[in-house]
Amino acid sequence: MKTIHAIKCLSIRAYLAERGLYPTNDNSRYGLYLSPLREERTPSFKVDYVQNLWYDFGLGAGGSIIDLVMRLERCDFTQAVRFLGSGERTPMVIPLPLPVPPTVPTLRLLSDMPLRHPALVGYLSSRGIDPAIASAGCREVHYAVGGRNYFAVGFRNDAGGWELRSERFKGSVSPKHIMTIDNRSDTVVVFEGFMDFLSYLSMKKQFQTDAAVLNSVVNLPKAVPFLERHAMIHAFFDNDEAGRKTTAELKRLCPNSTIIDRSHLYRSHKDLNEYWQAKQSRPHFAPKRKRGMKM
Repeated sequence: MKTIHAIKCLSIRAYLAERGLYPTNDNSRYGLYLSPLREERTPSFKVDYVQNLWYDFGLGAGGSIIDLVMRLERCDFTQAVRFLGSGERTPMVIPLPLPVPPTVPTLRLLSDMPLRHPALVGYLSSRGIDPAIASAGCREVHYAVGGRNYFAVGFRNDAGGWELRSERFKGSVSPKHIMTIDNRSDTVVVFEGFMDFLSYLSMKKQFQTDAAVLNSVVNLPKAVPFLERHAMIHAFFDNDEAGRKTTAELKRLCPNSTIIDRSHLYRSHKDLNEYWQAKQSRPHFAPKRKRGMKM
């Protein structure tokens, strides 16, 4: 039986390949995969080949190969270690060279400013987001990784961290937290991510209710103290297993509130933003009676 240290050195990349999972974007340092832990269409599961660690941006969770096996095989720590340490799985094993390579450079925040760069405004427009709403709700964030400078659309959370998005990047700056808007309403709308929230604002143009953005479904418990103050909660979660589980968990955690699942309004799409993009791209041959999303 291998030691815990030796097991953690087993290649996550090779383990995923054995399961038929390969990166959609790949380089010598890391790969981006469609998450094996949930349904998604945009890859947000990162495997760091240098540190041999994984991180799922949609779940806000990550760790070693042991943590990944525990989730994928639905087993506990002891079972995962036994699973990986048995000689039967030798074909999957590609030990990392020792000593452990240098740490991958971390993302360093440089500055934030009003959202003006045409590339970022164009990116948000391609997602169906009204430029005026984007400028009011987001910032242009400049950051550095490994001595190189980049920029992205930044959405700030209540703890001072950032969600960062651009056409080629999806990430965050710690701390990972929720974002809330308190208009002293007894009704609140809640979203998984800020693109869905911006899509909602682009549809409605203005709203007088309260709002919460989880920035990851794992952040739901952090939002409960804010959400449970409301008599009515409108949930705009994704049309996938994670979204359905989050809606069920929301009902369990806020039993005194009326929970309205709004995902049926965009049931033929993964999420609200995808629905809004599709609606924006439809050709308009003749005026039609307006049909909006009603609350």
